[in-house]
Amino acid sequence: MSTFDLPRGVTLRPLDLDDAGPLADAYTRNRERLAPWEPARPIEFFTEAQQGVEIERALFDRDAGSSLPLVLEQHERIVGRVNLTGIARGVSQSATLGYWIDGELAGSGVMSAAVGAALVVARDELGLHRVQAATLLHNAASQGVLRRNGFTPIGVAQAYVKIAGRWQDHVLFQRILEPDEGE
Repeated sequence: MSTFDLPRGVTLRPLDLDDAGPLADAYTRNRERLAPWEPARPIEFFTEAQQGVEIERALFDRDAGSSLPLVLEQHERIVGRVNLTGIARGVSQSATLGYWIDGELAGSGVMSAAVGAALVVARDELGLHRVQAATLLHNAASQGVLRRNGFTPIGVAQAYVKIAGRWQDHVLFQRILEPDEGE
Protein backbone atom coordinates (compact mmCIF):
# COMPACT_ATOMS: atom_id res chain seq x y z
CA MET A 1 0.00 0.00 0.00
CA SER A 2 1.15 3.51 -0.73
CA THR A 3 2.01 5.94 2.04
CA PHE A 4 0.80 9.52 1.86
CA ASP A 5 2.37 12.73 3.13
CA LEU A 6 -0.34 14.91 4.64
CA PRO A 7 -0.40 18.45 6.07
CA ARG A 8 1.50 19.30 9.27
CA GLY A 9 4.16 16.64 8.73
CA VAL A 10 1.73 13.75 9.13
CA THR A 11 2.09 10.51 7.18
CA LEU A 12 -0.68 8.00 6.49
CA ARG A 13 0.79 4.50 6.41
CA PRO A 14 -0.14 0.86 7.01
CA LEU A 15 -0.47 -0.36 10.59
CA ASP A 16 2.52 -2.44 11.73
CA LEU A 17 3.20 -4.91 14.56
CA ASP A 18 5.69 -2.43 16.01
CA ASP A 19 2.90 0.12 16.56
CA ALA A 20 1.54 -1.42 19.79
CA GLY A 21 3.38 0.89 22.21
CA PRO A 22 2.91 4.10 20.22
CA LEU A 23 -0.75 3.24 19.61
CA ALA A 24 -1.33 2.59 23.33
CA ASP A 25 0.25 5.99 24.01
CA ALA A 26 -2.01 7.67 21.43
CA TYR A 27 -5.17 6.09 22.82
CA THR A 28 -4.15 6.98 26.38
CA ARG A 29 -3.37 10.57 25.41
CA ASN A 30 -6.79 10.89 23.71
CA ARG A 31 -8.84 8.69 26.05
CA GLU A 32 -11.14 11.39 27.45
CA ARG A 33 -11.55 13.16 24.12
CA LEU A 34 -12.50 9.96 22.26
CA ALA A 35 -14.77 8.52 24.98
CA PRO A 36 -18.02 10.19 23.75
CA TRP A 37 -17.40 8.95 20.17
CA GLU A 38 -16.21 5.36 20.68
CA PRO A 39 -17.35 2.13 22.34
CA ALA A 40 -16.73 1.94 26.08
CA ARG A 41 -13.20 0.63 26.47
CA PRO A 42 -11.89 -1.56 29.32
CA ILE A 43 -8.75 -0.23 31.02
CA GLU A 44 -6.56 -2.94 29.43
CA PHE A 45 -7.43 -1.57 25.96
CA PHE A 46 -5.01 1.28 26.67
CA THR A 47 -2.02 -1.01 27.31
CA GLU A 48 0.72 -1.96 24.89
CA ALA A 49 -0.09 -5.65 25.38
CA GLN A 50 -3.74 -5.23 24.40
CA GLN A 51 -2.86 -2.98 21.48
CA GLY A 52 -0.56 -5.78 20.31
CA VAL A 53 -3.55 -8.14 20.35
CA GLU A 54 -5.72 -5.58 18.52
CA ILE A 55 -3.01 -5.11 15.88
CA GLU A 56 -2.65 -8.86 15.34
CA ARG A 57 -6.42 -9.08 14.75
CA ALA A 58 -6.35 -6.13 12.37
CA LEU A 59 -3.44 -7.60 10.40
CA PHE A 60 -5.18 -10.99 10.24
CA ASP A 61 -8.25 -9.26 8.76
CA ARG A 62 -6.02 -7.32 6.36
CA ASP A 63 -4.35 -10.51 5.18
CA ALA A 64 -7.79 -12.10 4.70
CA GLY A 65 -8.73 -9.15 2.47
CA SER A 66 -11.49 -7.84 4.74
CA SER A 67 -9.84 -4.68 6.07
CA LEU A 68 -7.14 -2.09 5.60
CA PRO A 69 -5.81 -0.73 8.93
CA LEU A 70 -3.84 2.51 8.70
CA VAL A 71 -2.18 4.90 11.13
CA LEU A 72 -1.43 8.59 11.08
CA GLU A 73 2.12 9.32 12.22
CA GLN A 74 3.76 12.65 13.01
CA HIS A 75 7.42 12.84 14.07
CA GLU A 76 7.48 9.10 14.89
CA ARG A 77 4.37 9.44 17.10
CA ILE A 78 0.99 7.93 16.21
CA VAL A 79 -1.65 10.64 16.05
CA GLY A 80 -4.67 8.81 14.67
CA ARG A 81 -6.17 5.92 12.76
CA VAL A 82 -8.02 5.39 9.50
CA ASN A 83 -9.59 2.00 8.82
CA LEU A 84 -11.44 0.44 5.94
CA THR A 85 -13.31 -2.55 7.38
CA GLY A 86 -15.95 -4.98 6.25
CA ILE A 87 -14.50 -5.04 2.75
CA ALA A 88 -17.01 -6.86 0.57
CA ARG A 89 -16.17 -8.21 -2.85
CA GLY A 90 -18.38 -9.65 -5.58
CA VAL A 91 -21.20 -7.40 -6.69
CA SER A 92 -20.70 -4.95 -3.77
CA GLN A 93 -17.00 -3.92 -3.88
CA SER A 94 -17.52 -1.81 -0.76
CA ALA A 95 -16.12 -1.04 2.68
CA THR A 96 -16.87 0.88 5.85
CA LEU A 97 -14.64 3.81 6.85
CA GLY A 98 -13.68 4.67 10.43
CA TYR A 99 -11.21 7.22 11.76
CA TRP A 100 -10.01 9.36 14.67
CA ILE A 101 -7.33 11.99 15.17
CA ASP A 102 -5.28 13.28 18.09
CA GLY A 103 -6.82 16.25 19.87
CA GLU A 104 -3.80 18.40 19.03
CA LEU A 105 -4.59 18.04 15.31
CA ALA A 106 -8.39 18.27 15.45
CA GLY A 107 -9.70 20.91 13.06
CA SER A 108 -6.36 21.22 11.22
CA GLY A 109 -7.47 19.60 7.94
CA VAL A 110 -5.23 16.57 8.50
CA MET A 111 -8.14 14.14 8.88
CA SER A 112 -9.87 15.44 5.76
CA ALA A 113 -6.62 14.86 3.85
CA ALA A 114 -6.20 11.40 5.41
CA VAL A 115 -9.72 10.34 4.44
CA GLY A 116 -9.09 11.62 0.92
CA ALA A 117 -5.91 9.54 0.72
CA ALA A 118 -7.72 6.46 2.05
CA LEU A 119 -10.34 6.89 -0.68
CA VAL A 120 -7.59 6.92 -3.32
CA VAL A 121 -6.28 3.63 -1.91
CA ALA A 122 -9.82 2.21 -1.76
CA ARG A 123 -10.41 3.03 -5.43
CA ASP A 124 -6.99 2.59 -7.02
CA GLU A 125 -5.39 -0.19 -4.95
CA LEU A 126 -8.38 -2.11 -3.59
CA GLY A 127 -10.69 -1.59 -6.57
CA LEU A 128 -13.65 -0.59 -4.40
CA HIS A 129 -16.76 1.08 -5.79
CA ARG A 130 -18.39 2.40 -2.61
CA VAL A 131 -17.33 3.44 0.89
CA GLN A 132 -19.79 3.96 3.73
CA ALA A 133 -19.30 5.82 7.01
CA ALA A 134 -21.49 6.59 10.01
CA THR A 135 -21.37 9.41 12.54
CA LEU A 136 -23.31 10.22 15.66
CA LEU A 137 -26.09 12.69 14.88
CA HIS A 138 -24.31 15.53 16.71
CA ASN A 139 -20.77 14.89 15.41
CA ALA A 140 -20.57 17.91 13.12
CA ALA A 141 -16.76 17.77 12.84
CA SER A 142 -16.79 14.19 11.51
CA GLN A 143 -19.67 14.98 9.17
CA GLY A 144 -17.61 17.88 7.83
CA VAL A 145 -14.68 15.55 7.09
CA LEU A 146 -17.02 13.27 5.14
CA ARG A 147 -18.73 16.08 3.22
CA ARG A 148 -15.37 17.60 2.25
CA ASN A 149 -14.51 14.22 0.75
CA GLY A 150 -17.64 13.93 -1.35
CA PHE A 151 -19.71 11.74 0.97
CA THR A 152 -23.47 12.24 0.92
CA PRO A 153 -25.91 11.36 3.69
CA ILE A 154 -28.15 8.39 2.92
CA GLY A 155 -30.25 8.19 6.07
CA VAL A 156 -30.39 7.76 9.82
CA ALA A 157 -29.92 4.37 11.43
CA GLN A 158 -31.61 4.16 14.81
CA ALA A 159 -29.72 2.54 17.68
CA TYR A 160 -27.01 1.69 15.14
CA VAL A 161 -23.86 1.30 17.25
CA LYS A 162 -23.18 1.06 20.99
CA ILE A 163 -21.11 4.17 21.68
CA ALA A 164 -20.10 5.42 25.12
CA GLY A 165 -22.05 2.55 26.66
CA ARG A 166 -25.40 3.05 24.94
CA TRP A 167 -27.01 2.34 21.57
CA GLN A 168 -27.01 5.57 19.58
CA ASP A 169 -28.51 6.79 16.33
CA HIS A 170 -26.10 7.53 13.46
CA VAL A 171 -26.23 9.39 10.17
CA LEU A 172 -25.08 7.07 7.38
CA PHE A 173 -22.98 8.51 4.54
CA GLN A 174 -21.67 7.01 1.33
CA ARG A 175 -19.18 7.90 -1.36
CA ILE A 176 -19.28 6.27 -4.79
CA LEU A 177 -15.70 6.01 -6.01
CA GLU A 178 -16.38 5.52 -9.70
CA PRO A 179 -19.39 6.12 -11.91
CA ASP A 180 -21.69 3.18 -12.50
CA GLU A 181 -21.21 2.23 -16.15
CA GLY A 182 -23.88 -0.43 -16.21
CA GLU A 183 -21.46 -3.25 -15.42
